[in-house]
Amino acid sequence: MAQQMAESGKKDSSYVRAAKTVFWSFFGIRRNRDYQEDVTQLKPAQVIVAGLLGAILLVGMLALLVYLITK
Repeated sequence: MAQQMAESGKKDSSYVRAAKTVFWSFFGIRRNRDYQEDVTQLKPAQVIVAGLLGAILLVGMLALLVYLITK
């Protein structure tokens, strides 16, 4: 049971890490040390999903901003 909880904590933290990775990558700001850690700890599928969600969120926010300005 404790092992399952520890694995669940790792999974949750890896999704948060993937989201942080994508967030900083959108800005083009990433330290080499952090990049190397991400390469070893994250799975490509996590980064792809986080990237797609980040892109959808960014486009949605920009569309909302344009709507509010032109309203």
